[in-house]
Order: sequence, then structure tokens, then C-alpha cells
Amino acid sequence: MTRASIRAVAVVIPVHDEAALLERCLNALGAAVAAARVPCVVRIVLDACTDESADIAARHPFPVVPVDANAVGAARANGVSAALAALPHVPPQRVWIANTDADSVVPVNWIALQLELAAAGADVMVGTVRPDFDDLTEDHRRLWLDTHEPGKPNGHTHGANLGVRASTYLQAAGFDELVEHEDVRLVEACRAIGATVVASDAAEVVTSGRFTGRTPGGYAGYLREQALRLPHRAERALLDAERSTA
Repeated sequence: MTRASIRAVAVVIPVHDEAALLERCLNALGAAVAAARVPCVVRIVLDACTDESADIAARHPFPVVPVDANAVGAARANGVSAALAALPHVPPQRVWIANTDADSVVPVNWIALQLELAAAGADVMVGTVRPDFDDLTEDHRRLWLDTHEPGKPNGHTHGANLGVRASTYLQAAGFDELVEHEDVRLVEACRAIGATVVASDAAEVVTSGRFTGRTPGGYAGYLREQALRLPHRAERALLDAERSTA
């Protein structure tokens, strides 16, 4: 695959009714963009939002892409297309696409770390995520920590912390317009064309620890499965409460 240096970064955030968490997401993203050493084009994709997400997005200096797909794969695909269209004079092999989610908080080194990996030969970065520990019980937090060793990323694919060279993304035919697992499908397609995929936890993203997410499974589904393995009443009560409000 191409090893050209990166001249620009396209950042895409799909949003579906995330008014409660979007502000902190965009504040953190703003800090990461400010710390980057290359131009960054950010696109916030408002997908079938019925809450105040649009009002929150309007308070930030990032252009909005409205869609009505109610499918995260379609939202990501539209966001990437819009961001790349804003970079017509930069060859795709020199553009890096950084993806996160509206319920997530990226660290300040998030973009810088991806640029370092790209410079070292990565075509794709699969980054780690961790749940917001304030959303979990102490037992669940301990379980998560016991199963995640720092410095040893598990290589799981998360749309909340995923980067890909634009030329690789285009060759792999981009995000499928799915309601979930579009991120996993993209990484599988990148591997199939011989892309270099690197796992890293050096810029771990904090994501919501809720049990009911915006897709049927996703990270919320993973946390639900973990909770079901815990015998403690407090954890099960929290899971039952989330189910009753879903």
C-alpha cells in the first residue's frame, strides 16, 4: 500500500440524537484538532436527529452534514464523502480519515497519534476504547480493567476510534450503509486488499458506558453482555433500569 506522508485529515462524527453527550465530544475534538500539525476538515453528520443535537453542533466551528438515513454506516459514508470533497487538491494517499462517535471523548493526542502511525507505514489504525467508568458500577469497572491490559491493544474494531488512509478507504469501497458493524466490514475489506492494519491503545477514546446504544449491538451490546456475567445485584438493577427506559 501507499506510504505517502499525510497532508490533511478528514474527521467524521455521526450523530443520532446525542444531545446529552455531544457537547463534550465536540469540545474534546476541538482540542485534538488544535493540537494537530496538519489541516483538519471536520464534518458532523446529523442523522435523523429529533433532539437538540443540531443546536449543540451549531455552537462549534465544524460544518454539519444533514442526512435522514438512521443508519450509522450511511452517516459515516456521507460524512467521509463531504470531507473529501472539501480537499479536492490533496491526493487521497495523503489524506487520513479519522472516525469517532458522538457519545465519545477523544484524547488531545488522538489525531497526532494517527499521523505518527501513518508515517510509520499504517494504512488503518484500530484504536481502543474504554467505557466512561462513571456509567458503570465498581464491579463492572473492575471487570473491564481486569480484561484490558495497558500496552496490549486487543485489535477489536470500534468506529469511535478508527483511522484509515483515504486511498485505502476508497479502494476498499468505503463504509457500507449498515445500521451497525460498518466499521468491522471496512477493516475486513481493507485487510482483503493488503492494507497494513495497526492496533494501538496510545490514544484511547472514552465512550459512553450505557447499555442501550444507538445501534442494536455495538459497544453498548458488549457492555450488556459483560453485565450479564456479573452476579451482583447492583449491576443487574442498572441493566434492568436501562431496559425499562429503552
